[in-house]
Amino acid sequence: MQYRTIIKILGQLVALFSITMVPPALVSLIYKDGGGLPFILAFIFSVIAGLFAYYPNRHEHGDLKAREGFLIVVLFWLVLGSFASLPLIFLDAPKLSLADAVFEAFSGLTTTGATVLTGIEYLPKSVLFYRQQLQWLGGMGIIVLAVAVLPMLGVGGMQLYRAETPGPVKDSKMTPRIADTAKHLWYIYVSLTLACTLAYWVAGMSWFDAICHAFSTIAIGGFSTYDASMGYFDSPVINLICVVFLLIAAVNFSLHYAVVANRSAKVYLRDPEFKVFFLIQVALIIICFAVLSSNNIYANGDETLDQAMFHAVSIGTTAGFATDNFSAWPLFLPILLIFSSFIGGCAGSTGGGMKVVRVFLLYLQGIRELNRLVHPRAIYSIKLGRKALPDKVVEAVWGFFSAYALVFVIIMISLMGTGLDNITAFSATAACLNNLGPGLGEVAAHYGDISDNAKWILTLAMVFGRLEIFTLLVLFTPTFWRG
Repeated sequence: MQYRTIIKILGQLVALFSITMVPPALVSLIYKDGGGLPFILAFIFSVIAGLFAYYPNRHEHGDLKAREGFLIVVLFWLVLGSFASLPLIFLDAPKLSLADAVFEAFSGLTTTGATVLTGIEYLPKSVLFYRQQLQWLGGMGIIVLAVAVLPMLGVGGMQLYRAETPGPVKDSKMTPRIADTAKHLWYIYVSLTLACTLAYWVAGMSWFDAICHAFSTIAIGGFSTYDASMGYFDSPVINLICVVFLLIAAVNFSLHYAVVANRSAKVYLRDPEFKVFFLIQVALIIICFAVLSSNNIYANGDETLDQAMFHAVSIGTTAGFATDNFSAWPLFLPILLIFSSFIGGCAGSTGGGMKVVRVFLLYLQGIRELNRLVHPRAIYSIKLGRKALPDKVVEAVWGFFSAYALVFVIIMISLMGTGLDNITAFSATAACLNNLGPGLGEVAAHYGDISDNAKWILTLAMVFGRLEIFTLLVLFTPTFWRG
């Protein structure tokens, strides 16, 4: 294991990350909100720490192997999450504990959207902007940006890309060079963010709110600049814009790239995961609309459809925006929506959850086993579209599912050990492991009232979810350290 090379890379990336402290400081200067000092202090501290790690190891140029790639990705998220919490620790108002500051920073960077803060609209504009910016950077995976930069620093990025990119099939690249892939992903990401910002502004948001909410919409994060989230604007048009861009961001970015490259939207329709994803979203909307209508929760059909569509897509894609308290909805709807977050978005999107393609493959595998019971000697292959998948891919998906279930149970039981009730522990685990945000019970509104121990456990759950279980879990195996 080339530890000095790893420390050098981490130093470079922390120094690079320190630049993200500058925009909130400028926002503070523009709005004169008095909140700029924590960001300046965090910037200085991050630069010094980054250079301190980089300089003694600057001549290390070892080739990265898969093991180093996994370790860098995990350390990268843990280290950056820690440095991202510095401005929140330095804040005078609100005064956050270490657990609160780290929880909020990791929630932003992993695009979970769970918050410990209340009275959000009264915070300095710089702090509001910083929270949204964290989600935007985390949404695509800061590693992908780093992959575009690392080749210039003399480090290959393929191992990092494999460890970071969501989805079961890691080796498919849109362009021959990995740095080009990362750049194309970011071009699409930035373009969608600009389009979303403009749409929000035209619909009536201020420029500040439009930029902030575009950041968290495209990142499928869920942070807002108001306690009431999207409900603050009370606008069906804004809700619809949010739904459209959430659906776009929850689709595999490789597909977006293919559509742009081929100049044909038919690419979407040829992708089986895309079709299953939209089928799930439409089904959720119909179920929510039917139950809300039959219980006369809202004044008329238009409002019912607006609320059903917004929350079904927001929770189903793991964004976690809200316009109403969905946890108070009748019958099974709150639990159904929480369970929908387990599926989440498509592989290669900014959404959380297990990803549509994995759940779909589990379903196809189940059908194959049923068919084998009827015809034991027949040979059935699992096809994704027209492509027959090798058994090792299906085995990997089953391995992921079993690891996911194990991690879920351990985290949930640990939370119950801190004193949380069953519903709160279950929904908080689901919300953080799926990078969703809002839960039920004590965490329906915010996470500020749970114990510090519970916050630390949930912070770990966010990292597990963001790194798709295996990337972090592999570090706990003896084989990883022996090889």
